Amino acid sequence: MRWIAFLSLLTFVSALAVVVVRHQNRLEFREVRAAEKLRDRLNDEWGRLQLEQATWSRHNLVEQSARQELGMVTPGPTDIVVVQLEAAQ
Repeated sequence: MRWIAFLSLLTFVSALAVVVVRHQNRLEFREVRAAEKLRDRLNDEWGRLQLEQATWSRHNLVEQSARQELGMVTPGPTDIVVVQLEAAQ
């Protein structure tokens, strides 16, 4: 009779341990999923930033080429003329 009670208690403790471990596993899985989502968002942002950097560097290369090869300069304030169009009626 004692063996049956002991084995029953052992089975109950084992079942309780399984429940606790599965619960911890679910919590860890949720944390991993959240970290993966954050990683994906950061990777997307990193890609956008790299594209933006490439765009700005390309603009810089065009400006540098215009200055060196074509001798172009940025116009001064006196060289800029603002043209205003009349509103169509």
